[in-house]
Amino acid sequence: MTDTSLPNADTAVDEENPPTGIADDEDDDLDQAEGDAADDAAPATAAPSESELFRQSEIAADYVEGLLDILDYDGDIDELVSAGRPMVEVVGGQLSPLIGQRGATLEALQELTRLAIFRQTGTPSRLLLDVGGYRANRRKELAAVAKNAVEKVKEHGEPVRLEPMSAFERKCVHDVVNALDGVVSESEGVEPTRRIVVRPAD
Repeated sequence: MTDTSLPNADTAVDEENPPTGIADDEDDDLDQAEGDAADDAAPATAAPSESELFRQSEIAADYVEGLLDILDYDGDIDELVSAGRPMVEVVGGQLSPLIGQRGATLEALQELTRLAIFRQTGTPSRLLLDVGGYRANRRKELAAVAKNAVEKVKEHGEPVRLEPMSAFERKCVHDVVNALDGVVSESEGVEPTRRIVVRPAD
């Protein structure tokens, strides 16, 4: 039987100090290429199989379902594997408290869910948790931010520093910038003020 016991509820809503330490590495690969991944990189492990990834998504879905029951929230939960990582998507009304300001609560819940997977499997997880389509919408917003920064860099020839972002948000910006010619992006600083700098390519 799947163990879906939840960590202390006070931790789940602590937006100022979300738990850390389990594969919070949305942009680690990019940072390693930049040479500044010492703060972020997760330990190297063998890539899990497709069945192992789906098992992680099942564990995560059970965990999230238990959380919704405790909070008395209604939501449909989809579990899947996409782009080589487990995913859980929660869709329903009145779920905004699970997202929080700038997705801070969602990030904390994602970390708790990753910890639940680690508790059962002993393996760090790169699970991606989404609620109410927040991440998909945020990707679109960040694509616009990234393109605007690129235009400024190309127009003025000077680096553009973006506001501090979560690892997920930085990964979205890196993806857009790295697909364009004449510019590069890199992360600087430490959490929670880690940000992206977009600059002309050498």
